[in-house]
Amino acid sequence: MLPDVLRADAGSHSLIQAQSDTQAVLTWLAEHADRPATLAAYRKEAERLLLWLDDRRQGLAQVKREDVLDYRRFLASPHPAEQWLGPARPRSHPDWKPFSKPLSPASVEHSLTVLGALFAYLNDAGYLNGNPFKLLRRRGPRKASQEIERFLDADCWGHLQSTLNTLPRDTDREIRHAERALWLFTLLYLTGARRGEVAAARAGDLVRRNGNWWWHVVGKGGVSARIPLSDELMDALARYRLSLGLPPQPSVGEDTPLVCRVGRKGQAKPLSDKAIYLICKEVFGRAQAGAPSDETRARLCAASTHWLRHTAASHQLEAGVPLLLVSQNLRHASIQTTRRYLHSEEDARHEASRLHKLKRDA
Repeated sequence: MLPDVLRADAGSHSLIQAQSDTQAVLTWLAEHADRPATLAAYRKEAERLLLWLDDRRQGLAQVKREDVLDYRRFLASPHPAEQWLGPARPRSHPDWKPFSKPLSPASVEHSLTVLGALFAYLNDAGYLNGNPFKLLRRRGPRKASQEIERFLDADCWGHLQSTLNTLPRDTDREIRHAERALWLFTLLYLTGARRGEVAAARAGDLVRRNGNWWWHVVGKGGVSARIPLSDELMDALARYRLSLGLPPQPSVGEDTPLVCRVGRKGQAKPLSDKAIYLICKEVFGRAQAGAPSDETRARLCAASTHWLRHTAASHQLEAGVPLLLVSQNLRHASIQTTRRYLHSEEDARHEASRLHKLKRDA
């Protein structure tokens, strides 16, 4: 639940019926109910702010520019650590903490952008009388986009596959955990989907047209698209569904989640995107133990679910899939975003540099 913070005096001119900051934030979040991934991200940022304000005995209407600057510093170094920091856990866990680690500069800016949108909404609604986030000074010109480094190279990906194939299978429950992990990584790798899209997916979202399977997905920004599903992926899906006691292929309109919680057969319940993140982190952790090199171990230590999306794009391009098709598969707004995954261009440039040598006397 969001914290029950101090009631704000919205006045009779307010366009929303909220009688407290919590209700006001929930009204704003309801505007994003049709975009589950966005809703989850916005809720996290709003909840962190409300918890922080509650700790300071402040309400939204009392937030001034100085508080925003304080909050920026807090996000980069939450304190006291024992109150705010802890291992990543589901929100319902009794030991849940708002942060698993201090936020990076980019994540801090993202948080402030989201909260600026919250304050703008409540200001427009007449619930607040101003938006202190607008007063933040503009940053200097952004650095040119760098190539994506958060991906798994071929050796690292091969080691990860070996880890998945050797997960414990001594009990029926371990078998179901292993089959789900294998299917989840296959799905994320072969489609390049975001974890929020996977969490929201149902078997009925998969449709067959002209003999080919497609996944209808509503992605970032509420954009609807179709992702092509290869025969290899459909074979992996059939294996996973059979492990659940389901027919190998989905039926029209079927409501079974694409990835399910581990429970009794016949009780197919969806995973949250947070649970998907934790499953992937557990597998990455297992893979670290037997990593063949320090470089591979370091990559696996830093890897997250989103790395699989980067890996999917990088490996597709390395395999010769045209840049435009990869951009369409990942649903990038600009093909220049996809180009950052094209590591082969950098490799070729580095190889060519060897042709340029110092002239030496005979």
